[in-house]
Amino acid sequence: MLRAADFPYFDAPFLAFAHRGGATYPPNLGRENTLHAFAEAAKLGYRYFETDVHATADGVLVAFHDDRLDRVTDRTGLVAALPYAILKEARIGGVDPIPLFDELLDAHPEVRFNVDAKSDAAVPLLAEAIRRHGAIDRVCVSSFGIRRLHRIRRLLGPRVPTAASQAGIAWNRYAPRLTAMINSAGAALQLPVRHTVAGRTVTVLTEPLIKAVHRAGKQVHVWTIDDAAEMERLIDLGVDGIFTDRIDILSDVLNRRGLWT
Repeated sequence: MLRAADFPYFDAPFLAFAHRGGATYPPNLGRENTLHAFAEAAKLGYRYFETDVHATADGVLVAFHDDRLDRVTDRTGLVAALPYAILKEARIGGVDPIPLFDELLDAHPEVRFNVDAKSDAAVPLLAEAIRRHGAIDRVCVSSFGIRRLHRIRRLLGPRVPTAASQAGIAWNRYAPRLTAMINSAGAALQLPVRHTVAGRTVTVLTEPLIKAVHRAGKQVHVWTIDDAAEMERLIDLGVDGIFTDRIDILSDVLNRRGLWT
């Protein structure tokens, strides 16, 4: 069974993830997931960044969250339906170009990335980028699609750190005694505290789940937490990492607790 300790990626005392570079950190407002946003996170000392990747119509891997340009850029349209020549003209918040994933790896060679593969077409491009940059020890791949995770593991082998799929999270949440028996390739569970299904809110993160995951040698990372009191509560509960848009608040909390590196 693969354990978090098998991967250099997880060797920090606590994993503080700058979610899209820190999307609601005041200097980053309207400029999420840009080279500017990630540079601001680096200034605060972050060494773990979170981003998402999509493939353009002509096979270029871009670091972008939405499947459409509409919400955050001055252009419209589906990322997968547009060539990169169009995307490179779009501006996030009217200011910043959409970065290539390669650009992020080049700009921050000491940083580790948590990357959500948002489309099937992005998976082989992501594997190629990781290989090209020799970044297999500093990229953890996650995805809501279990087939995408299976494919990235086939393409890159057992050395690539990955997060558990949604099915893996469900096993750990609702049958925690089986966790140690399930030989999941995911070294971490990344999940929200609560999740709403059909109008009903379910608590996903529980103390028994955390204990079961730790017994299996894996880590628990929680998204997306922007409140200091909730950060403190989760750290006391035993989580191993937090994704946040308020990178200033999380760094302050971790500094006070001696967990900042």
